[in-house]
Amino acid sequence: MAKKATAKTSKGATTNAASELKTKTPDQLRDSLIALKKEAFNLRFQQATGQLENTARMRSVRRDVARIMTVLNQKAAEAAIAN
Repeated sequence: MAKKATAKTSKGATTNAASELKTKTPDQLRDSLIALKKEAFNLRFQQATGQLENTARMRSVRRDVARIMTVLNQKAAEAAIAN
């Protein structure tokens, strides 16, 4: 079964597929990582105060962070091999 490049979440945000992330530069990936980490913090804060409505978003943000970090590590390994 083939995966889609992006998947819509309930609020309309898209999750990043690894194939889409591989086309981005490391700087773009780091910017996305920072934005996702801020979102994860805000979601944790909402959960702690009882205001979080979409608990599934926390899981998707964690997985997106992991995807971006994986692609960044792969790019770093490729750069190390190339040198």
